[in-house]
Amino acid sequence: MVAGTETAPLPPRLRRRPARIALLVTAFVCAACGLVYELSLVTLGSYLLGDTAAQASITLSVMVFAMGIGALAAKPLRRHAAAAFVAVELILALLGGLSVVMLYAAYAWLNIYTTALIVIASILGILVGAEIPLLMELLQRIRKQEPGSAVADLFAADYVGALLGGLAFPFLLLPVFGQIRGSLIVGVVNAAAGLALVFLLFRTELRPRARWGFGALTALVAATLFGSYFYADRFEATAQQALFAHPIVLHERTRYQNIVLTESISPFGTPDTRLFLNGDLQFSSVDEYRYHEALVHPTLAGPRRDVLVLGGGDGLALREILRYPDVETITLVELDPEMIRLARTDARLTALNRNAFDDPRVRVVNEDAFSWLRGSPGAYDAVLVDLPDPDQTSIAKLYSKEFYAMAAHVLAPGGTLAVQSGSPFFAPRSYWCIANTIRAAGLRTLPYHVDVPSFGDWGFVLATRDTEPRLRLDPPAPLRSLDEATLAAAAVFAPDRRDTGAPVSTLMHPVIVDLELREWRR
Repeated sequence: MVAGTETAPLPPRLRRRPARIALLVTAFVCAACGLVYELSLVTLGSYLLGDTAAQASITLSVMVFAMGIGALAAKPLRRHAAAAFVAVELILALLGGLSVVMLYAAYAWLNIYTTALIVIASILGILVGAEIPLLMELLQRIRKQEPGSAVADLFAADYVGALLGGLAFPFLLLPVFGQIRGSLIVGVVNAAAGLALVFLLFRTELRPRARWGFGALTALVAATLFGSYFYADRFEATAQQALFAHPIVLHERTRYQNIVLTESISPFGTPDTRLFLNGDLQFSSVDEYRYHEALVHPTLAGPRRDVLVLGGGDGLALREILRYPDVETITLVELDPEMIRLARTDARLTALNRNAFDDPRVRVVNEDAFSWLRGSPGAYDAVLVDLPDPDQTSIAKLYSKEFYAMAAHVLAPGGTLAVQSGSPFFAPRSYWCIANTIRAAGLRTLPYHVDVPSFGDWGFVLATRDTEPRLRLDPPAPLRSLDEATLAAAAVFAPDRRDTGAPVSTLMHPVIVDLELREWRR
């Protein structure tokens, strides 16, 4: 204790061992809550913006820096450690519990997400950083001990609590309660832990007026958090709708992604159903046939007895493949089983994919495509890579040289691979990065592009291992958007949209994500 600092005399009961245990348990709980706040901010950013690495770096670096500021700021408060700790925990509970709500609102309505993230992470970091010095002061008031021993006890409780928070967030709070309600619950726990410690063990250090003031503040924080909990669904639905131009008819947050279906009437008077995964448009029912015909039919112009589809959980590529009666087996590898369930059961999707998953030739594998390919699952005459755009770090491996090398390994002699590759018009460096990465994996490539009004100019890469790839068609019936003349034009690129010399993307150097984000934001 600082020389000259006066504190209230400690009641005899506080000299007992249980008091120290109670304080260390409080440190344990507060550390768990603090880590949950950090993980909530990182996860929300990855859902809304992609680029998980950047979101984690910004959030963690800002919070750790702010924690240092908070620790320094707490030094003058040590004389009134009990009152300061209650105040810190109540403010932290309120702001931490509402942090996801505030950031989601900043993204949906104000378009100032990054600025809001830095401000909120800074405030939370300052408050979390102030906890340890104040708890250290209270611990010494219970029983004087060597500074090194006190630090060891407190930091042990803090680190173990962080482990609890780190495990509880992905395995309990996120899947059971969701991000908004999970953060609100943690806020309540945070406030309860701080209040219980001070009001049960250090009540005599608070003046009556302070006790009444903290009681009123507690009631306000509790009312705000509980009210937000009950209105969480309504807030989330309103905020989500602000992000989409058309009415949302289905929303599901699965273990892997956020699935949204919207529905409206197109300018042509027909229903327009749109699928969004983590905010990115996957298809519009008005023109999705243009995309899927361009992906599937040039690939199946050659051998096609056994077909592999990586991604494509909506079943629309399956619909096109099943038009070929000589296709014997189709293996579809889709990570998210909930996407498959929707594609099998949702009336809007089954009308579009024509109940493709009910065909006995189709086998669904719910695994990560990268991990599944590592098992050398066999040889396929045609491989279709229909994966989401690489705007998240977690997807970068599916656009890497290593991934395409494994895909080439499962190609049967004479087989053909096709990869959806983004827009050569809006994101040319990203598009040519994919083409060059496929080539670096040992395949011969033929880039091509078609017009899909919902996306604009959209590109693909056709690749083979044994012979030079050729754009040709051999469908069992005429197609709606493709013919030989259209396909011949698809291989021609304007001078300012030709190969930019983009680098190859690998597991250890995933340049594709950075290129994708920079070009689309530009």
